[in-house]
Amino acid sequence: IASLPKSIWGKASKTFGAWTASVRGEVEGTDFGSAAIEVNADSADDDLSIKLTGSAGGSGIAVSAVQATKGIDSNGARITINPRYNLETEDGDVVIGYSKDDTNVEITASRDAQSVTVSQQIDEDNRVAPTLTSDGSVSLEYERSLGDGNSVTATLKPNEAIDIEWKDAAWTASINMPVDGTSIGGADVSIKREVSF
Repeated sequence: IASLPKSIWGKASKTFGAWTASVRGEVEGTDFGSAAIEVNADSADDDLSIKLTGSAGGSGIAVSAVQATKGIDSNGARITINPRYNLETEDGDVVIGYSKDDTNVEITASRDAQSVTVSQQIDEDNRVAPTLTSDGSVSLEYERSLGDGNSVTATLKPNEAIDIEWKDAAWTASINMPVDGTSIGGADVSIKREVSF
């Protein structure tokens, strides 16, 4: 039993005119009575995508979250609007993105919290992205490209944590160090490898 897969998933796709729809189902362990499902519908012509997540089982299908993403190209800039709603918690928000040349701006807003991130590509290999939130917290992300899709990303959240992620081909190393004032706590390190069959 210990050698059995921890999860099993399958995916089916179909095209309907300009729309491509896909359904992905996943079961955990040996519980085949219910499955997590994800339904996606994308239209490249309309620059629109819709995503539903939920579960399916003996009692039927239950949708837990829904979101849509609409893209707009305007004067050399790319604008995306992404409303999201969680039916279980009745929480929703909207993410608005704007990108032009080497600058990206992302605004996330819900009833209770708002944030803005401005990402600037400094040169071919370096990117910096500060984030400000409505509760007054600030974070700073720095990414260094190592070529061939590899990178090191460091994120500083004052009085919270320093996170470092190193991507090297199929390997990803993550380091989290708690921060309290000027004191840095013990590091939590994880390493994973992506395997494709």
